[in-house]
Amino acid sequence: MKYDAIVIGSGQGGNPLSQKLADQGWNVALIEKSHLGGTCINTGCTPTKTMVHSAQVAHYARNSMRWGVHASAVNVDLPAVVARKEKIVQSFRAGQQSKVNARKSLRLYRGEARFESPRKVRVNGDTLESERIFINTGARPSIPVLQGLDSVGYLTNASIMELRELPEHLLVLGGGYIGLEFGQMFRRFGSRVTIIHRGSQILPREDADVVAELQRALEAEGVSFVLNARTSQVNNCNGRIALTYESKDGTEVVTGSHLLLAVGRVPNSDTLDLDNAGVRTDQAGFIRVNDRLETNVPGIWAIGDAKGGPAFTHISYNDYQIIYGNLIEEKNLSIRNRIVPYSVFTDPQLGGVGMTEKEARANGKRLKIGKIPMSYVARALERDETAGLMKIVVDASNDRILGASILAPEGGELIQILGMTMLAGLPYTLLKGAVYIHPTLAEGFFSLMEDVKPVD
Repeated sequence: MKYDAIVIGSGQGGNPLSQKLADQGWNVALIEKSHLGGTCINTGCTPTKTMVHSAQVAHYARNSMRWGVHASAVNVDLPAVVARKEKIVQSFRAGQQSKVNARKSLRLYRGEARFESPRKVRVNGDTLESERIFINTGARPSIPVLQGLDSVGYLTNASIMELRELPEHLLVLGGGYIGLEFGQMFRRFGSRVTIIHRGSQILPREDADVVAELQRALEAEGVSFVLNARTSQVNNCNGRIALTYESKDGTEVVTGSHLLLAVGRVPNSDTLDLDNAGVRTDQAGFIRVNDRLETNVPGIWAIGDAKGGPAFTHISYNDYQIIYGNLIEEKNLSIRNRIVPYSVFTDPQLGGVGMTEKEARANGKRLKIGKIPMSYVARALERDETAGLMKIVVDASNDRILGASILAPEGGELIQILGMTMLAGLPYTLLKGAVYIHPTLAEGFFSLMEDVKPVD
């Protein structure tokens, strides 16, 4: 059967792309092997941030005396937390289904897609043809090669959200976004938590001063860290999980009741039979694309996590915007030099955009740096949530913002103010004269901009 477009995967790029192309009168085939909505709605952003908020409420309740409020017998009903999460996920899935149903020229195929040629895709015995094919198949948890792993019941970011009983002691392998978010979440639910990380620093891309402050905040809540740990094996030891690792002190063992694997993601490109289409991937299996998101095969594009790069929902959506803008609106959009804000949804949140200080230095930039602790911000003091800092990296040659990190309550919201300033190509000095609502966390930008000064 011939279509004007085939979209493989209904993630946060594939869904809006298939819908908008159908709105243009195109006959579109959308292929999805699992639930509509991709990682974000089903096992990523939506469920995790729903549960993160439940954990934050538990944290506030348990520590309510800090704000002069009495609360007693605080406990977490994990089945109720999971049920609330499932209700929201189901509503989002239903919303996506209704959008598909509303478009007569959009046909949904349930099944796994495989290329037969550059213009043909097979799904459930049907062969679909199109001159334009878009791959939005996402990624899945990376499972490390680790001796004994098959003998223990490990968890991933998806399966841990199905637990109905609270882990007594959760071991988290990996100190990235996923490991930190789930680690703090389950600590706030009431579990002991130990995060084991191979490197010397959690969140290795970030600046050391920012990460050190975040680690202190998590340790203050009782999260334990084991760094510089090269895990060698894992065993079932009388019903408990024993994880063996090598450190500077030799071979050591940490035991827990549950193990969460959070060591990265791998692309879901290995089942697509990309060789039949001639589509090239890198060594990790991520699909190679040009600045307009087209693969080496004309007429085949890749969107979101399938192509590598920043693994964020908002990147996948922006990929859709670029492709649609170029195809339909005759724009000349590109992923080159796009400004990418992001957030780690710990508490405090780590919001980031652009270059870190170490990246800017590695690029040979002359810099100005501004940095203040959140204890300088009136609103943070009033909330009694002063853990964290604000940091801005400026190009000394033109006063434009190269990047920033904000570790604060709602750091993900705050960072977007600086991201928009970067998008407009305006100097940081513009924010020195801005009017901020008092008292708000954004008002901290007054002090931050005043602290900007040249550095060696």
